[in-house]
Amino acid sequence: MASMISFADLPDTIPVFPLPGALLLPRSRLPLHLFEPRYLTMLEDALKTSHRLIGMVQTREVPGTSEKLLQGIGCAGRVTGFSETEDGRYMITLSGVSRYRIRQDVTGFSPYTKADVSWAGFERDLGPVEHDTGLERAAFMELLQRFFDARGLSADWDSLKEAEDELLINALSMLCPFDPGEKQALLEAPSLQTRRETLVTLIEFDLRGGDMEDVMQ
Repeated sequence: MASMISFADLPDTIPVFPLPGALLLPRSRLPLHLFEPRYLTMLEDALKTSHRLIGMVQTREVPGTSEKLLQGIGCAGRVTGFSETEDGRYMITLSGVSRYRIRQDVTGFSPYTKADVSWAGFERDLGPVEHDTGLERAAFMELLQRFFDARGLSADWDSLKEAEDELLINALSMLCPFDPGEKQALLEAPSLQTRRETLVTLIEFDLRGGDMEDVMQ
C-alpha cells in the first residue's frame, strides 16, 4: 500500500530519534517505548503537526573517541498509534513513510534533536509495495532456519513462508539481531532485491563466524 503522505507534504525539518539497532523501513511498522522526558516532549510536539513524523536514525562511533554522530540517512515514520501508561510513559507505533538524508542539525532550545532533511532520491519509498523477482524462497527460508537455530531464535514459520516479499524481507531486516552498522546497510539498500542480498550476506557471515567489518567497508 502506498503512503498516505505525498512528496509535497514532507516537511523540511523533522525531529530525529537516534536509537542504535532500531531500524524502521518504508511501509513497515516499528513499536517504541518512550520514557525519557525529552522524547516525551518530542512526541507531544510531533502530534501537534499535520504529518506526525519522527525520524529514526542510527548512530556511528568516532574512532578514538567516545563520541557518537548521527548517520547521514534515516527513515521517518508517522505516529499511527500510541497509548499512555499510568506512570506517564508512552507506547507508540511508527509507520515507515520515507527515508531522508540529513542536511544539518537544527540548533535551538528544543530538548531533542531536530534536523533539516532532504527527501530527494527516495521518492520510491512513497510508492506501492515492492517485489523481489530474484527471491528463491525455498533456499532463503532454509538459510533463515539455520540462522535462527544458531542464534536460538524462534519464529512463526508458517507466517514467514506465506508473507509477501517486502513484508518478509523488511521484517527480517528490522528484527534480526544485527549491529547498527549492519542495520544501516540494510536501510540504505536501494531496492528490495539489494536489501535481500545484503540480508543474505549478513546471515551467511554470521553463520561462518566471520567479521562483517571488512565486508561492510
